[in-house]
Amino acid sequence: MIERIVIAIPTYKRPLSLKRLLDAIGRLNTKYDVTVVVADNDAEGQEGFHLCARMASAYRWPLRSVIAAERGIAQVRNVLVEQALADGKAAFVAMIDDDEWPESGWLDEFLKAQRHTGADVLQGSILFDHDGDGPPPVPDIRRTTGPADMLQGAGNLLIKRAVLDGMARPWFDPAFALTGGEDYEFFTRLAKAGTRFAWADAARAHGDIPAIRRELSWQLTRAYSTGTSDMRVLLKHAPGAGMLLRESVKIASALLLSAPLAAILALSPNRRLAPLQKLFRAAGKLAAMTGRPYNEYSTVHGE
Repeated sequence: MIERIVIAIPTYKRPLSLKRLLDAIGRLNTKYDVTVVVADNDAEGQEGFHLCARMASAYRWPLRSVIAAERGIAQVRNVLVEQALADGKAAFVAMIDDDEWPESGWLDEFLKAQRHTGADVLQGSILFDHDGDGPPPVPDIRRTTGPADMLQGAGNLLIKRAVLDGMARPWFDPAFALTGGEDYEFFTRLAKAGTRFAWADAARAHGDIPAIRRELSWQLTRAYSTGTSDMRVLLKHAPGAGMLLRESVKIASALLLSAPLAAILALSPNRRLAPLQKLFRAAGKLAAMTGRPYNEYSTVHGE
């Protein structure tokens, strides 16, 4: 029997990017039974919802769109999981974000890696346009195919239905609605439950780098946000004096050493950013320790 895969797409005020993604999914070269569900987190404008409604009748695959009325990246992912599990024939859920688009062999490469590794949750590589001089503003998210201890994000993901069926709701923690980190917290819970992870390098998607993400201010803000969300996950899953002491030592080291290193490496185009990113990530961790999260997802980049 041909297995059914539900492709689940969160979207928010990026109709042009969503159209590109849906067009790419329509060109997939796959032997699997595919359905597509889109959850639009813009309850007012609903551009993504209406785009899907216009495309549905002529689309290659069954295409459904719903409104995720409660604002937040965790909330819209939860709506997608609920919609996917409502399909009794779904064996896998593939998650891909609206600013990405897959290569033609994406799904079949995912399933090939799943068969090879026996993993419950797999992440595929995401490649970015690195035109121009200097270090890439956003490095490719890529690893060698095989088992993995931890994954990096929910943007290009394949999940066995049984994993989601076996979890308590909500699947993604709404406390991470606007801060991000909901995917890392999700993976942390799965890892503690003994879920098997793997990487599928050939299950590739491509990603946008909007102009603002090439700016130094965005790259440092991103590092700060990552530090904040990572620390919030630690505070939830590994609380205690020991963790706080270890992280405090790391933060103190970064605060003391990153600025001098940045000065030393200022003339090295490929290395000058790393110390500053480490400094801002440490500052983000410190902010989370004192109860000051950063709401990264209150701003939309792209169209």
